[in-house]
Amino acid sequence: MVTEYTMRISRLTVDKLGVKLYDKVSAVIAELISNSYDADADKIVIEAPMGQYLATKAGGTRSDKGFNIKIQDDGSGMTPDEMQNFFLVVGAERRTDVRRGSASPKYGRKVMGRKGVGKLAPFGICKIIEVISAGGKKTRKDVNGKNSRGYLTSHIILDYDKIVAETDDPHEPYRPGVGNLNETLSNQTGTAIILKNFNYRRVPDIETLSRQIAQRFGIQSENWKITLRDNTKTPDDPTCSRTIGAFDVQKMPNTKISFQPNGRETQGLVVGPDDSPLSDLDAGFMHDGKFYPVEGWVAYSKDPYKDELMAGVRIYCRRKIAAQTSIFNRRAGFTGEYDIRSYLIGELHADWLDEDDDLIQTDRRDILWSDELGTAFQEWGQGVVQRIGRLTRDPTRKATLDLFLKTGRVEQRIHEFYPSEKEEEIRKKVLDMARMFGRTISAAEAKNPEVVKGFVDLSIELAPHITLDEKMRAAAEQTDTPLDTLKALLRMARIAELSSFGRIAEDRIKVIKRLEAFKDDDDTQEDSLQALIEHAPWLINPEWAPIIANRSLGSLRREFEKFYQKETSRTISLSDFDDPLKRPDFVLSSQEGLVQIIEIKKPGHALRDGEMDRIITYYDCMESFLADEANTEFRKFFRDFHVTLVCDRIALTGAQKAAFVGYKKDKLTHIDWKTFLLRTETVHKDFLDEANKQRSLMTIVRDDQNDS
Repeated sequence: MVTEYTMRISRLTVDKLGVKLYDKVSAVIAELISNSYDADADKIVIEAPMGQYLATKAGGTRSDKGFNIKIQDDGSGMTPDEMQNFFLVVGAERRTDVRRGSASPKYGRKVMGRKGVGKLAPFGICKIIEVISAGGKKTRKDVNGKNSRGYLTSHIILDYDKIVAETDDPHEPYRPGVGNLNETLSNQTGTAIILKNFNYRRVPDIETLSRQIAQRFGIQSENWKITLRDNTKTPDDPTCSRTIGAFDVQKMPNTKISFQPNGRETQGLVVGPDDSPLSDLDAGFMHDGKFYPVEGWVAYSKDPYKDELMAGVRIYCRRKIAAQTSIFNRRAGFTGEYDIRSYLIGELHADWLDEDDDLIQTDRRDILWSDELGTAFQEWGQGVVQRIGRLTRDPTRKATLDLFLKTGRVEQRIHEFYPSEKEEEIRKKVLDMARMFGRTISAAEAKNPEVVKGFVDLSIELAPHITLDEKMRAAAEQTDTPLDTLKALLRMARIAELSSFGRIAEDRIKVIKRLEAFKDDDDTQEDSLQALIEHAPWLINPEWAPIIANRSLGSLRREFEKFYQKETSRTISLSDFDDPLKRPDFVLSSQEGLVQIIEIKKPGHALRDGEMDRIITYYDCMESFLADEANTEFRKFFRDFHVTLVCDRIALTGAQKAAFVGYKKDKLTHIDWKTFLLRTETVHKDFLDEANKQRSLMTIVRDDQNDS
């Protein structure tokens, strides 16, 4: 007689324990692997369309693409009776069932499953679950009495839509479909679960899925092998399959702390990075008169986290992940927090997490930390975090420094810039300064080539000046300054001068290139041009120096803004280039003892009467401001003012035109863009020529040092 399979389950249960909890392919596969582990499987093969979407979705309509996912193992399997009594019973307590026990029969594995709901996980990604399983003792006859030899097979098909369909009798059990292999004999034990008719989900690529599965299981055993196969490729394709190994994260040297419990009555042993015991930590904790052991290790990763899989400490229960945490919920703001969040890794095993009170969330995404036992575990973990933060502070800084030196090719660049044997002292000073920067920046900054280059350039520029200062101080302390010492000082001064000039030339060339980009961009706004002039006034006049932030000019800006508002009842902004909501009216600078008012218009712009009215107002207000007796102090620094207008065409009429002509005779300079760019290009060429000249001089100075 053929076994009649039945399953009692509500639609709500399927939704809550399948569809709602397991919406990722990797999580579903992990649940099925757990069942294989509990069934004493040696080998598990997972076949899936790697890197593929399992269905298409357009206009709210899902279309299955005909793929399937198959998880096959060589475990103990299930006979038809076992299929009915165990697999088709949802929510049964696995470990208290005296018929099966809490450990697997062959290898004595502590079983991972407990709640009996993992079998519903596939409904989070598909509609059809087909189960083919052979188990029990070897028999000589199949269900029809035919002579044969093998293991009795169960074969069922679960259909999500039929399970959740409304029926006249709510107590009517669901009857799975029966497959054609049911109650036949198989040559070997094992289970195959085949998933079909998928929701809109994506299978990760084979490398990613391999890491995801490895991360979920803390299992390293000779009799445990998981293989992934891409069923969209032919078997002879070298990229078709991959064996999952241990989840490996490279550890930073001298940062590992190991926890080695010794039963449940003692604190066990905690070993630090130098293999010496750490007496202030225990391999577990006491709670309510009972010791809860924790086994494993914590350390710092060699590099910052590259993905969420390696982030933080993985906590396992019965070799299956129960949670992942970076700081055991410690509040933000503690010393070393950045390094902890960026580098802390670990693997801890706590099999008691689901023994008495189950502290693991059903979807195994976290632990119930609010439980009294969970809180005690959390406090222990926070103590570990604090301790490893103190232990690894120096190794972390060293790792960041090494990354900084590697990213910036620091020693190579120093030798390229200062190659002479006589420049050894400068090279050492540059390296010292670069190392100082490398120890103070974050790991993320140490990986950024632009950030690192800026610090190295600054070290190269400043080192000659610092070396010169030290030599001059040493020379000043000598009663007699030999001629050779004086010559060395002069050479060092020349190197410092040339180094500074080279940096200025490089910076100016960058600004000029930026101006050229603005000039050719039709969308360039006037405030962008104003901001450029604010930082590089030499674009207007090559003899002008970069603006220096000084109190006098800053005070004048603030007071003039107040004066202007008082005189005109209108507000004015002079220098807030960093605030996108506050557009400056013009650039206010200080050059040659004058207050420089710089008005720059876009290329091709024609100055109109309304715009000239604004310039007249600026002009009159500045004249009145400097003449005001209350501003006598400002006249000590700024004897007068001048207006520079960069604009292609003048389209003024009447009084505005007359005012413009009058101002040009006195305090206004008009430059069109052609003249402006010609000056800029000349400066560009001059600086390039001078930079090359200075490089040659630098070589001569070095050669002279070598000769002497």
